[in-house]
Amino acid sequence: MQPAQQLALITTLDPFEKEELSRTWWLWAHTPQIPPRGKWQKWLMMGGRGAGKTRAGAEWLRSIVAKDNYTIGDSAGRVALIGETYQDVQAVMIEGESGLLSVHRKDKRPRWIASRRRLEWPDGTIGQIFSANDPDGLRGSQFGAAWCDEIAKWPYVDATFDMLQFCMRLGKMPRQMITTTPKPLSFLKQLVTSKSTAVTHSSTFENGVNLAPGFLDYVTGQYGGTRLGRQELDGEIIEDRQDGLWKRSDLEAMRIAMTPPLQRIVIAVDPPASSGAKSDACGIIAAGKDAEGLCYVLADATLQGVSPEVWSKQVVMLYHRYGADCVVAEVNQGGDMVKTVLTMIEPSLPVVPVRASRGKWVRAEPVAMLYAQGKVRHTGGLAELEDQMCDFGPDGLSNGRSPDRLDALVWALNELVLRNQKQPKVRST
Repeated sequence: MQPAQQLALITTLDPFEKEELSRTWWLWAHTPQIPPRGKWQKWLMMGGRGAGKTRAGAEWLRSIVAKDNYTIGDSAGRVALIGETYQDVQAVMIEGESGLLSVHRKDKRPRWIASRRRLEWPDGTIGQIFSANDPDGLRGSQFGAAWCDEIAKWPYVDATFDMLQFCMRLGKMPRQMITTTPKPLSFLKQLVTSKSTAVTHSSTFENGVNLAPGFLDYVTGQYGGTRLGRQELDGEIIEDRQDGLWKRSDLEAMRIAMTPPLQRIVIAVDPPASSGAKSDACGIIAAGKDAEGLCYVLADATLQGVSPEVWSKQVVMLYHRYGADCVVAEVNQGGDMVKTVLTMIEPSLPVVPVRASRGKWVRAEPVAMLYAQGKVRHTGGLAELEDQMCDFGPDGLSNGRSPDRLDALVWALNELVLRNQKQPKVRST
């Protein structure tokens, strides 16, 4: 129909019919959001930020449970929802603006029982939620359908995904949908090339009509044509940079779930030069060292666009949480002010001031050598820190910006290992 005809028809509909029309997803979905044809087992939807991945995942799972004629699959009464953390599943996949609760009519909406991490549909279908931080949590479960969100951020992606495959054993055609902004992970590359995977791509720009006015102009101006823009807006898998000091595959191999007893723990802070929404982030990293000399990156508590009072409270909180020995603070930007702000929150806080006399790349090289020698481990998921590490270049920038998380990491490991050593040089490959 022509637009005028469509409008005329819509005005004749009663309220129930109008709601039904608004909820007929396949009329409004973009092509990449519609399930591909064929006998696939896994549907991988890769897209940029705001490309409609969450809505597509929620609508797909809703239609599987509802036995929608547009969707092939069988929930067999049990479905799984898996995200990076339990909080992510609840906040995004279930309760988010495009989550499962929002895409159902009230009379067909599942009941969310947060205390049991469980969804209950009116027809008796059960949905269970899982965290990629706990792969073994999937043991003993079985499903007919599963939705995996932001899989490129999962800390134990191989272990969690492998465990899920053993659970997909109910119904006539168990299927999985995977929604993510891509990263150059070996896991994701293997998934793309698997014969059992159907792949669709969606860029942020395809969903522009549903985004805030001015958003696309802003992000295009900031990130258009950059490596980060191609990944986060166009949904491309961008390979590791050839001149980088770190590779994602190496970092994945260094990930562990639990740390041994540690002899030393430090909190490192790289404060921004200014405060406010447009200021650089305040890099805050917790790291420790065991009796064998191995280092462990424990947490990334970096904050963006906050006041000195806020980031200093974060530092002190982390100091007490881990029972740290000291706080290592770069003082190039604020001088004595940095120590003053921290000790105003905790007067007895042991602050070790450090001053950068060399460029970021030169400071980072000895730390990269520690990684190359297998002397560093990452505890759990540190996705944003690892993004900065893998896109850090000789110009001292990561994704075109100051690598605040990485700077704090460098100061932490320097304090734990390198401060009293002759620092080696490494050559990037």
